[in-house]
Amino acid sequence: MGSNATSYKQLKEDFVSNLTGGSIAEINYVTAVGPVAFILWSILQSRQSFFKPYKPLSFLVDFLLNVVASLLAFTLYANTPLLLCGLFLVPAIFVYALPPNPVVSRKKPKLPPSAHGQKSSSTLSVLSTKPFLTTYRGSMLVITCLAILAVDFRIFPRRFAKVETWGTSLMDVGVGSFVFSAGIVAARPVLKERAEGRRTPLLQRLIYSMRHSLPLLVLGVIRLISVKGLDYAEHVTEYGVHWNFFFTLGLLPPFVALFQSALKIIPSYASLAILLGGIYQFVLETTNLKAFILVAPRTDLFSMNREGIFSFIGYLAIFLAGQGTGMFVLPRSINPRSGTSNSTQRITLLLTMAVWTSVWSIVYFFTTNYKYGAGLDVSRRLANLPYILWIAAFNSAQLLACCAIETVFFPSFYNATDAKTEQEAYETATSRVLRSFNRNGLAIFLLANLLTGLVNMTVPTLDVGPSVAMGILVGYAAVLTIVAVALDAWNISIKL
Repeated sequence: MGSNATSYKQLKEDFVSNLTGGSIAEINYVTAVGPVAFILWSILQSRQSFFKPYKPLSFLVDFLLNVVASLLAFTLYANTPLLLCGLFLVPAIFVYALPPNPVVSRKKPKLPPSAHGQKSSSTLSVLSTKPFLTTYRGSMLVITCLAILAVDFRIFPRRFAKVETWGTSLMDVGVGSFVFSAGIVAARPVLKERAEGRRTPLLQRLIYSMRHSLPLLVLGVIRLISVKGLDYAEHVTEYGVHWNFFFTLGLLPPFVALFQSALKIIPSYASLAILLGGIYQFVLETTNLKAFILVAPRTDLFSMNREGIFSFIGYLAIFLAGQGTGMFVLPRSINPRSGTSNSTQRITLLLTMAVWTSVWSIVYFFTTNYKYGAGLDVSRRLANLPYILWIAAFNSAQLLACCAIETVFFPSFYNATDAKTEQEAYETATSRVLRSFNRNGLAIFLLANLLTGLVNMTVPTLDVGPSVAMGILVGYAAVLTIVAVALDAWNISIKL
């Protein structure tokens, strides 16, 4: 019995080992399903007020569009993601062509007139909670949580699972996106400080960051003990023998606090990210560090965890790139000039996002292209410069798409002139499901890890057919969604 368990564990480890990934174009097609499905959600909400009030049918449609759609994209429709996009666009066009719900039409005049803006704008905070950012972060969390279990089933294509060393895959972009999105929201306290004209001393920043780090490091230790204690299948070359993603997340805040001091010399998070990634890549190429990370024997604690230790540099750069994006995405006014209209501010934001998406994409092209550039390969295992640039370009494009959808269908949000109207517009423009995932993201991610472990310990995932696999995955997705929405309904925020 013991030998059977060992051989099955080895089979599971082999199932996620020595993979080479797929093309970035295919990853873009698969991840495009989320924004396309959200277009249908937005049309249903803006034209028909389908999700107000939020009834059981509303929840079901919300769940299908914003969770199950992404699941289908990398399972049953993995080979035809554009067809799936089309299946959402056709009803979207049909619903848009229908006459709008009279309830929606009657509600429009209730918005405060723009002429009243000067008087009530003082009630609006400098930083707003923007619907498109909630949509982006919620969608990213949904895909991440779904993929960590789906990867253990044969219905999940191997080209979407994490690559061994060189290449790109859906799960590789997922782990980087998690860090990038954390960086975006980390810009909020920095912007708040600047708006209030104060500066937090380095020591105080470090103490504050350690309060955020400690729970994550504890989770990392718990995961390490449970994985080793339960003899759970693990992929050593991902982070090392003892290291895991929670350690990476837990160490980011104090290092970011240290790097904030460097802004006095380099006043740009994006420049700091590129500089850090560039120096790391230079060291990889000019020393034996790359060989040490990839092929050195694991003789001591340091060498056993070399992937986690050195890839942390890349993840730190990704976090800084995300923070740089947050510096212009989070403020209410991207253009500080007074008297600029809300519409102009929103167009300026869209153009700024488009420029940064182009910048990251162009730098990535010249870093990786063999004919016109440096010809470097992407490696999530190393978290090298091409990986950093790819993650920044991908997430910038996703954010841009979410912002464009919100701009078209929910102009009442960025035209709001008082806090109450803005809050109502925010709730109208965000999916309850995605908002709930975003609100308790880390807690839901932890629950997803626990459920993934439970499923793998009770179900022979390699032996089940497509129907059973989809049943388990949809059930798992439903449990996560119900828990997330329930926490939101009870107004519970779990801060880790």
